[in-house]
Amino acid sequence: MAGARQDEAAKLHRGFSWLAALGVILVLAGLVGLVYTGVATLTSMLLFGWLLLIGGAVGLLHAVQARGTNFFWLGVIVAALNIAAGVVVIRRPDAAAAALTMFAALLFLTAGLFRLVGSLVVRGPQFGWTLLLGAFDLLLGILVLANWPSSSKYVIGCFFSLALLFDGLGLIATGFGGRRIVGLVSERLAGEDDARDGPGRAHAKPVPPD
Repeated sequence: MAGARQDEAAKLHRGFSWLAALGVILVLAGLVGLVYTGVATLTSMLLFGWLLLIGGAVGLLHAVQARGTNFFWLGVIVAALNIAAGVVVIRRPDAAAAALTMFAALLFLTAGLFRLVGSLVVRGPQFGWTLLLGAFDLLLGILVLANWPSSSKYVIGCFFSLALLFDGLGLIATGFGGRRIVGLVSERLAGEDDARDGPGRAHAKPVPPD
């Protein structure tokens, strides 16, 4: 029983170690992307295009398998749109990055205006924090639009690299935290096993010599 617990704890420990190692790789990739934002933008757009293309192909395969149902043509149309969008993004990643940058800037502007107006109208307990976030979103949207389309060369790459960086930090924290918890649980189980086996050894009768 104790050996099985130790093996399971060792597997969990190795799993959390691999999780932390993956987090380190993501953090390094995020830092490199923040230094080379142009390359990160191009890489993220190509990755996005291939994901659309593969997703469209898989969706088309599912639609073909579901032919004869009411959702056949809808699945075919959605899959065809994904494939077409993936081809366009792969062939023109710069134009796709410019369009996504414009869309992101409009989202920041809209979110900033809603937060500013909402914080001024409601004036709830988080008034100052909501007002600050709204002003930040509005300023970010204005800055991106003011430098568009040149801003499209680094905005998407910067966001992509920051996402990798924070995801990597989260994985590192989860990996090290999980390893620590597994270590504490293993020590406690080992102590319980020693305490359980100790009285048995103490009250055991000596075996007479032959």
